[in-house]
Amino acid sequence: MNEDSRILVVEDEEDLNEILQFNLESEGYQVDTAFSAEGALKKDLSVYHLILLDVMMGKISGYSLAQRIRKELHLEVPIIFLTARDTENDLLTGFNLGADDYITKPFSIRELQARVKVVLKRYKIVPADEANNLLPIGEIILDKEIKRLLIGERKIELTRKEYEIILLLARSPGKIFSREEILRRIWESDVIVTDRTVDVNITRLRKKMEEYGNYIRNKPGFGYYFDI
Repeated sequence: MNEDSRILVVEDEEDLNEILQFNLESEGYQVDTAFSAEGALKKDLSVYHLILLDVMMGKISGYSLAQRIRKELHLEVPIIFLTARDTENDLLTGFNLGADDYITKPFSIRELQARVKVVLKRYKIVPADEANNLLPIGEIILDKEIKRLLIGERKIELTRKEYEIILLLARSPGKIFSREEILRRIWESDVIVTDRTVDVNITRLRKKMEEYGNYIRNKPGFGYYFDI
């Protein structure tokens, strides 16, 4: 699996950057590096399976870069934040920006390698065939080009929001998304909607998925996740 996984390390501490690259490459990953958010933005971020992102950097912080990745580039690539800041507010900020994990400095290389492995395993449970825009989801397929669900020979039409919700959940199976996070990721910031809007769209989406509607699970008090 490792040789197919491409990781970007964005860290302004040159020594740490080199250490991370060396140790991740020793695990078989393809690793690129950047020493700033500006440097990272010059790369094609869509090719990476994981980004290790330092929080405290120069002009553009890791938080700001993560926000651009999610809001402007519309990428769901997993992000692990690396930071010396470990207050509750820092953790909440990171996870609200769509982080998959948050590692506090100083950390051991073995811990980081283990966390990288866990995030990549979760992410790759649903491999995407980028060549033909087909995303297998268990026993059904999401066609990203025509924005339809394919269930056997049936083609199920989706609304834009239904498509964006199923893509968000399916790309990170097992990860719980709160209603607030789904609203923030899917709906424009200037549109006033409520948590109930998420429930209504997911109920409609489950119905369209027919016998596979139970792929979308709800953990009361926490949110929705994909369970295949």
